[in-house]
Amino acid sequence: MKLKILLLMLLLGVSVFSLSGCVPGDGVNNDHNLAGFFWGIWHGWIAPISLIIGMFKQHIRIYEINNSGWWYDLGFYIAVISGFGGLSLSRRKKLNKEDS
Repeated sequence: MKLKILLLMLLLGVSVFSLSGCVPGDGVNNDHNLAGFFWGIWHGWIAPISLIIGMFKQHIRIYEINNSGWWYDLGFYIAVISGFGGLSLSRRKKLNKEDS
């Protein structure tokens, strides 16, 4: 069972790092190709990875400056809240089950 979890975590890690090639500030989005709602969702999900990469590469940011405005912001916010909020809610449920 532990091997299965380890392999799953390894697969998830490799997938996240290979897909993080689309981080904000990588040059994919520009004045003619703005980041929209779905890019906002993606950038919100990979925000922690973008933060770590941004420590070593100055042009990488958490938030794409070439975006479509309100729709990008909405997607980014939804992804950040659902990603981090979902983790805290699942952790709280586990703690309550152990206490009982």
